This record gives sequence, C-alpha cells and structure tokens, in this order.
Amino acid sequence: MATDLAIDVHALNKSFGKKHVVRELSMQVRRGEIYGFLGPNGSGKTTCIRLLCGLLRPDSGTGTCLGYDVVRQTAAIKREVGYMTQRFSLWDDLTIRENLQFVARMYGVHGRAAVVRDALEKLGLASRRDQLAGTLSGGWKQRLSLAACLLHRPKLLLLDEPTAGVDPKARRDFWDEIHGLAANGITVLVSTHYMDEAERCHRLAYLAYGRLLASGTAEEVIAAQRLTGFAVTGPDLAGIAAQLREEPGVEQVTMFGNTLHVVGHDAQALAATAARFDASAGQHWEALRPGLEDVFIGLMHGVEDNFQ
Repeated sequence: MATDLAIDVHALNKSFGKKHVVRELSMQVRRGEIYGFLGPNGSGKTTCIRLLCGLLRPDSGTGTCLGYDVVRQTAAIKREVGYMTQRFSLWDDLTIRENLQFVARMYGVHGRAAVVRDALEKLGLASRRDQLAGTLSGGWKQRLSLAACLLHRPKLLLLDEPTAGVDPKARRDFWDEIHGLAANGITVLVSTHYMDEAERCHRLAYLAYGRLLASGTAEEVIAAQRLTGFAVTGPDLAGIAAQLREEPGVEQVTMFGNTLHVVGHDAQALAATAARFDASAGQHWEALRPGLEDVFIGLMHGVEDNFQ
C-alpha cells in the first residue's frame, strides 16, 4: 500500500546546465527500511538524496516523501528529515554539547536541555560533552553528526557516505545504531561505497551516471546479473591475470589477496577457459559465487560517463 512507503517517486530528472545528473529515477522505499544507494563517484547519489529531502527541485517527475509532494511541499519534508552530509558540517570551535544545543535551537526543539542530555547519553557522547568538535576523531565526529540529525525526531534519515574515513569498529558501531533506529520505525536512506555495508541494507539501488541500473535485496541484485565465476590460487597470479583478460568468457579479472576472481556471464565459455588453464598453468581453479563487488564492477561495463 502507498501508506507503507516513506519514499515513492517516479521519473525524476535533474540537470545542471548541460549535465543531466539524474535520469528518470523511479524508486520506492518502505517505512522502517534501510535502503542503500551504491554507485561510482559522480553517479548522482548525492543529487538524488537532495531531491528526495527537498533541498533540490526536480526538473520533472512526481512523487512523495513521507507523504509530502517532493515538488510543492519541500518545507514540510525538511521538518521530518535528518540529513547527514558526506563531510562533517558542525562547528569545530564549539563543544559537543554546544553543537547539539545550537542545532536543537535551530530546529525549535521543545525542552532542549533534556533532549540534548538524552542525545548525549544515547549516542555515548556524555563523557566527551565538553570536548571541542574540531578535536574529535572521524568516528566521534560521525557519532556527533548522527546525534544532531536525530534531535528533532525525524521520520527519515538521509545519510550521504556517513562512514567514509572511519575505522572498522566505528563503522560497525554506527551500523548497529542504524539498525536500532530502523527497528524503531525510522526509515534510512544511505549511500556507501563499502560492499559489506551494502549487504547490511534491507534493499539496494545501484546508480551509474544518473541512471538506476539495478535494485532489490543484495541476493536479488546478484541473482539478476547471472554472473558465474572462478577463484584462482597458485603461482604467478599477476602473470596469468594479464593473459586471462583476453580469453573467451572472461569479463572481469580481479585480485583479492592471494586469490584471483575470474568472472563473466557466459558460463560455458568461462568453464572451458578454466579447464584449459587449470590443466596447463599450475594454478588451481575453483567455482565461486560472485558477490556484490563483482556485480557492481560488471554493471559499469558499457555505461557511458555523463561527464564525457
């Protein structure tokens, strides 16, 4: 039902001058869902997020966000959305507590002192409340930014590459927070370059140069591409990689540590190549199931860069 959708947009377009940044975007996101946006740099992810939260007006297209029209009711959308940008956007020369107090005042939050105190406790910031934001590490800045996004109790969180540049533990802690928020009914739209994070989303969309190329659960996206592959181990993998790129059925050759992933769509041709090399070159070939990274590299083949 439409009432179950936090986002429901159809054929959105946005251009900047001659650059068509978002092309015919249609997508639906359910309430309480974590929806991942993936794609290369310059693919239009940030522009899409800004269209959805009312910061940009689409050139054409229709739709709703939290039940509000994305063209005519942008002010109402902004009041119910928390937006975390790629870069830390709070004030370096204010303490953690002062930053949250200032943001709460901007949103007109009632009972600000109690709301800020609660945010400090819930996000584990209480012990650092008097530390200047400019002295925080990436992970703590991320936590502060999330706390600021939640002060006005939004129904939708838009997170633009929120874990870029933070350590693995901070990333894991952050995602634990996100899943807790989703479990409490908050919808989350997040852009990321990390495949392990993509797998933690309920559903995914893959954008390339303004076009939506694939969407669904991680399993659905992988299955839809019908890729087949082999993991190759043994001596001289760098040397064999160069040879394999010219072989029948081979579309991708990627090194993962001490293993080479050889992937393509033509299962029969790829199997024949594997049999020939396995018998003659001293490496061991073993069938593998391609993952999200293999799929997304494959999706890029043949896609025209709109900056060209």
